[in-house]
Amino acid sequence: MVNLIPSPESVVQILQKTNAYRHGHFVSQNGRHSSHYFKVPMTFHFSDNARILAVGLSRKFRMDKITASHLPRIAVVSPSADGIPVAFSIRDALSGEQIYWATRESGKRQFPQYIENFNINPCIVVDDIVRSGSTLQETHRLLTNLGAKVVGFGAIVKFETAPKEIEGIEIKSLVEFDSPIYNTLEEWQAAENSDAPAEQIVEF
Repeated sequence: MVNLIPSPESVVQILQKTNAYRHGHFVSQNGRHSSHYFKVPMTFHFSDNARILAVGLSRKFRMDKITASHLPRIAVVSPSADGIPVAFSIRDALSGEQIYWATRESGKRQFPQYIENFNINPCIVVDDIVRSGSTLQETHRLLTNLGAKVVGFGAIVKFETAPKEIEGIEIKSLVEFDSPIYNTLEEWQAAENSDAPAEQIVEF
């Protein structure tokens, strides 16, 4: 039987090939430092890569009895702009009926007001990466307040700093990654033993 879930090593290779994962010295606008930078949506510009990753993650959802019991009457939800291409690909792979995404305005995450008029199917919340889990937790609260039921969480990349589950629901991912973030240049240099030039980015 063909294994539809790619190995973590092959996922990293795909991300590297599409420049969606880079190694170096990166500094965010708030002055924090890291040796790793992810921009997963870049991979989803290429249909073959998008299909491999989406089918792999969707397969993990299909293997979950609770999530699978709601298919195809599910809503795939993205909590962020970078998660939107992932959400559309997962929706297609699962033949899901609905898709929604949240936006941030004035620092506040929210769904469009018109969503209140819909009967929202049981939700699978997917993002490109999960670092602390706070975005998924916030999205869970928003959906619950709308009367929706969340039955799954997932991301292409999950950092080791993220929780294993939220509200008793496992966060599924294709690769787990250890990516420390340092508050100062001195901390980064001491830990990484490197003097690589810094590249400015918006955020990790």
